[in-house]
Amino acid sequence: MRKTIILSAMLLCSLLSKAQDAPKWINNVKLSGFGIVQYQYNGMNNNKSNTFNLRLGRVSLDGRILNDWAWKAQIQFNGNTSTLGASPRLVDLFIEWQKYDFFRIKAGQFKNPFTFDNPIHPIDQGFMSVAQSVLKLASFSDRAGAHPSNGRDIGVQIQGDFLKNNAGRNLVHYQVGVFDGQGINVRDVDQQKNIIGGVWVMPVEGMRLGWFGWTGSYARKGTWTDASGATQTGVRSLQQRRYAFSAEYKIKDWTLRSEYIHSTGYAFAKALSNTDASAATDCNLSADGNKAQGVYALVIAPIIPNKLHAKARYDMYQPSDGAEKQRTQYDLGIDYEFTKNLELSGIYSYVHDRSMNGPSGKPNYSMFDLELSFRF
Repeated sequence: MRKTIILSAMLLCSLLSKAQDAPKWINNVKLSGFGIVQYQYNGMNNNKSNTFNLRLGRVSLDGRILNDWAWKAQIQFNGNTSTLGASPRLVDLFIEWQKYDFFRIKAGQFKNPFTFDNPIHPIDQGFMSVAQSVLKLASFSDRAGAHPSNGRDIGVQIQGDFLKNNAGRNLVHYQVGVFDGQGINVRDVDQQKNIIGGVWVMPVEGMRLGWFGWTGSYARKGTWTDASGATQTGVRSLQQRRYAFSAEYKIKDWTLRSEYIHSTGYAFAKALSNTDASAATDCNLSADGNKAQGVYALVIAPIIPNKLHAKARYDMYQPSDGAEKQRTQYDLGIDYEFTKNLELSGIYSYVHDRSMNGPSGKPNYSMFDLELSFRF
């Protein structure tokens, strides 16, 4: 592990030093990154924890070629050492043609164009994680059983902004892409592609109202037991149909955002985390059925503008049809920005998890998260 990290860092430094002597058609090469050091307490019954953690660290290179082309390569470091979630790992590698604001083309590995919450920087997102519905339905720790992919996939996307008002501000944004549907750093399995896209309007400055759609599949090659009890072998594709409605308003250092997400599609019983583990070829289905949905609403309010903020979030997710396994999380927190590159954030969460109901179950518990974040 240590050798891999050192070699990755040496490679990035080498690329940066060479970029300084690059020909004129390569310019504006920049090295950047961030880190998040975390303390977290979890009071879940029979699974309590109290630990320091290196939540996340990323180093990236980005630049331009021939003025119209922008590229980015980003490596992530964290504590997850399983095969597909290994650290370090490549999270971004893409190039985008940006000649026109109304029509841009991106190719490589990058964020799925689904929800407002997904593409927000982990520090700017404001809480200990994205909302549960985004986490489970936008390729972070996906409900379908795919390995953790930080909301990303491999594919091609077009996007743009158009319809300017008298002040020169665009009123409409669109984005749509074709993706493998298997998550990051993995090739397609069933030769079907995911089509994911969205459009939002910006009627007043700071406001976005968006609609997103997702159709495609997630697949594995292995064995499973069918409804008759017979063992089947081959590629099993699970169709996924998802949509989201989103709203956000940001003005004078205030942020209000809410999204509703719905999913139709079965999931594999075991989530994939290691290509050498049995889950990689286990194609049996989860007992959660083929429906899931969630909603969140948050507010981040300035106490001292651009310095000190209070925040709150309501976050509900139903992993199956109905409210039997519903998990609701109420977050309250505060953050302090020492500078734009250094921030301290604390979040208290009260959780009500109906899946833990029962004679010995305790569905209510608390969590506390403290994070020191820095950028360079």
